[in-house]
Amino acid sequence: MLQSKQQIPCFYLESHADVTELMGMRHKLKKSLKVKITLNDFIIKAIGLAVKEFPLMAGQLVGNTIRIAETVNIGLAIAAPQGLVVPVLRQVEKKTLANIAAENAELVKKARSNTLKPDELAGASVTLSNLGAYGIDSFIAIVPPSQCGVVAVGNPIETCIPKDGNIAVRKIMSLNLSADHKIVNGAYAAKFQNRIVQQLQNPTQLVD
Repeated sequence: MLQSKQQIPCFYLESHADVTELMGMRHKLKKSLKVKITLNDFIIKAIGLAVKEFPLMAGQLVGNTIRIAETVNIGLAIAAPQGLVVPVLRQVEKKTLANIAAENAELVKKARSNTLKPDELAGASVTLSNLGAYGIDSFIAIVPPSQCGVVAVGNPIETCIPKDGNIAVRKIMSLNLSADHKIVNGAYAAKFQNRIVQQLQNPTQLVD
């Protein structure tokens, strides 16, 4: 992390997603897909699809060349008893939401029992960090070395917003993207982040 702060010229983008429909779908999907679907599973799926559209977000600077990862591997930051660990879900772009949920659950279990293997901790192209379970509304994460960006999400908050001429209570979640300016510029990263938000706000397109 010290190396990252010293060597990565980072910039930060913040946006918000209305995840009301998404949060309401999870229990129905558990019955139909036969697996528990978490908020992180939806976000990981959305990030994976967004990286396919904006591949530089899976880029790594090697000398003067940007090398783009062949597959979308997403790290998930987990607070384990032994400290922070980031197991990696591989080839996310090829996985269904149910596949992601099952694999994610297994990695979380291994992280908390300190049984992750070295190869399960290497090769991430983008990382997701979620502190919503700890009551954190919004935060900015540090880009892991060798990665282009990290998406930090907070707790979905019930918020009163104008809707169709009335006031509606919706669940709004913050997303903060930290990105390496050596690899992407602000406009490119903004399009990437907006695509994530669009998908989270239309969660049926994440179910396959």
